[in-house]
Order: sequence, then structure tokens, then C-alpha cells
Amino acid sequence: MYPDSESAVLDTPSPRHPTECPVEDWLSFLGHRWNALILWHLSTGAKRFSEIMALLPGITPKVMTDRLELLVERELVSRSSQNTFPRVTAYQLTESGNAIVSILDQIERWTKRDK
Repeated sequence: MYPDSESAVLDTPSPRHPTECPVEDWLSFLGHRWNALILWHLSTGAKRFSEIMALLPGITPKVMTDRLELLVERELVSRSSQNTFPRVTAYQLTESGNAIVSILDQIERWTKRDK
């Protein structure tokens, strides 16, 4: 038996631009290869660029710079510099970044269930 046309239409996802749906936008952003991993590693405290690079083998400095800029732009990460020589710049989670990491923590617990 074929579904009626109304239910078939309801079951078909509608193509939308990610900015039209905040959930799609955030899932797309966090689904980028490095974004969630950078947030995850910053959950243990502020880190310098080189420290984050060491935790993510395979990421290039350019990609790391781009990802950190986007995380700062989305207010998930803050960037601070100390007026020392050489200048020390560190990245740490904001309150919003910590909220996202709490979701990642739940995902980690979910992956370990029944094991």
C-alpha cells in the first residue's frame, strides 16, 4: 500500500539554508572535522596555539587558525594575549563553549553505555 501524498510530503525533509534552522546550522558547524575536537581539548583549560596543534595531529596551521577564528566569532572560545616577549596567546572556552562541551560529555557517556 502506498502512503497518501500528504504523509509522503511530511516525511520528506525540506531543503533549507542552514541559517533558516539554528539546529541544522549548529550541527553543520560542530560536524566540521576539527571544531568539536578543538572544543573538547579546550575543556581541560586554556591552551596556546602550539598546545592545541600538538593534540590534533593532521591539522595544518592554516586550518587551525581558521577554525579558532570561527570558534571565537561564534563566541565559543575567547582569545587572550599577554604583553610579554614573546607574546603569549591563549584560547579558552567561553560560557557558551562550556555549554557545548557539556553536550559532548553527554555524547561520550552515551557511547560508553552498556560496555
